[in-house]
Amino acid sequence: MHELQFSTDVLSRLKADENRYHERAYLFVLGAIEFLQSQFDVRRHVTGAELAWACRDYAVRQFGLLAPSILEYWGVRSTDDFGQIVFTLVRAGLLVTQPNDRPRDFADVFAFESAFAEPYPWEGVGALRD
Repeated sequence: MHELQFSTDVLSRLKADENRYHERAYLFVLGAIEFLQSQFDVRRHVTGAELAWACRDYAVRQFGLLAPSILEYWGVRSTDDFGQIVFTLVRAGLLVTQPNDRPRDFADVFAFESAFAEPYPWEGVGALRD
């Protein structure tokens, strides 16, 4: 993950609005948005479900088998948490939504237990073979 940091002002606004999540969770969601947008030819609005799955894929790519443990340490235990983080970022002025976007768009997109338990390729394996 890029070494991003929030300014003291932005971090203060986030913590005043929602104090359940670690600072890194907000940075992670912003990184997941960029990860998802990089897969499109043109930037576009994404749905809650698309972003939730992108967060899963980005976590696996960044942290491998430790992904669910790291997210849990940050306070992220369900796709609903991704929605809360997104809408906190919206209220802080860092993201914008469409008129019909709602936090419930992230509700129960997938169960963490099964989504992170699935076998998945780790990009580091290829480097070991070369």
